[in-house]
Amino acid sequence: MILEGRKAIVTGAAKGMGAAITTTLARQGADLLLTARDVSALEPVAQEVRALGRQADVVACDVTDEAQVEAMVALARNAFGGRIDILVNVAGGTGPIETPVWNIPADGFRDVLVTNVMGTFLPMKHVLPTMIAQEYGKVVNIGGTSGLRGYRYRAGYSSSKWGVRGLTRTAAIDAGEQNVNINVVCPGIVETPRMRKLVSEKARMRGWTEEEVDKEYVDEMVLKRVTVPQDIAEAVLFLASDLSRNITGQEVTVDGGWDV
Repeated sequence: MILEGRKAIVTGAAKGMGAAITTTLARQGADLLLTARDVSALEPVAQEVRALGRQADVVACDVTDEAQVEAMVALARNAFGGRIDILVNVAGGTGPIETPVWNIPADGFRDVLVTNVMGTFLPMKHVLPTMIAQEYGKVVNIGGTSGLRGYRYRAGYSSSKWGVRGLTRTAAIDAGEQNVNINVVCPGIVETPRMRKLVSEKARMRGWTEEEVDKEYVDEMVLKRVTVPQDIAEAVLFLASDLSRNITGQEVTVDGGWDV
């Protein structure tokens, strides 16, 4: 197991990509602290981790609230005997969809930036001192292919994912000399409950069927298949392990070839 004995935090661990990432890290030997705003949604995932013989602690945390993040990280340090080896930032939001820039409410734009950028920054801010002190750490942020190119009618979300890339690259420079690797996985469309809501809303706003929206996505992909959460989990596992020991400040794109 390539993560035997490692101690990991996963934000947004309750569903979809977060749940797949959590169980994948556990299968490879990591003990975990799982966090999300809804603790009840975390418990089924935590039980899966425990069934694999790994430690799973659960804590409620709004990753945009610094006091809550600081408390969550302190709890993780205590639970893990002072170490934090891995941080995976999955928690995030969607923001306004099918809306051109000139029609986006200012609050809607601001909210998605806070959720996706501040919600990635704060856990990094409070975990990195521990990683730097122990001279070892792996941070994996979840970005998006809309942070690699423009994304029509999704200016807020796209801007936030560009911000995650910039944060990742700069933090990698800041922490590199202390043997901390910081990278970002950029998914395309991933088959999750959030995607189904997005497809449903996009279909409603366009007057399309959901099948037509799905087909539009797939037609833009080289591999002609939608990414599933386990595809993302495997990329995160690679970056969270020493298999990627000399990779930092980079984007790993998992999108079926949408951004080719």
